[in-house]
Amino acid sequence: MPHILLVEDDEMVSRMLHLRLKVAGYDIELAFNGQEAVEKAQMHNYDLILMDMHMPVLDGHEATRVLRKNGYTGLIIAVTASALSQDCEKAIRSGCNHHIPKPIGPNFEQQLDNILNKQ
Repeated sequence: MPHILLVEDDEMVSRMLHLRLKVAGYDIELAFNGQEAVEKAQMHNYDLILMDMHMPVLDGHEATRVLRKNGYTGLIIAVTASALSQDCEKAIRSGCNHHIPKPIGPNFEQQLDNILNKQ
């Protein structure tokens, strides 16, 4: 069962994704801002981090940069409402491995499975 850190500041989105991922069989931990994500990722070994890019305290771009600077090599997927190509590229430049746009589609779990199976 893959262990995922879901980093999302919007409570409704977090609850919806948490439920979908639990039903799909993932082990989920939550963080509600980038600072929490950095702290948790440095203490636990996750198969994948789903990182919202626009959050308070520390946004997803900066949290990802901090993690990479500190040697974190695990998968980080940007999950953001911005589907603009320059925003996707910014997420990748920040250190994310992939990008999944919001709103989350019906094939979200399959996307995650495909990413995890390629590693």
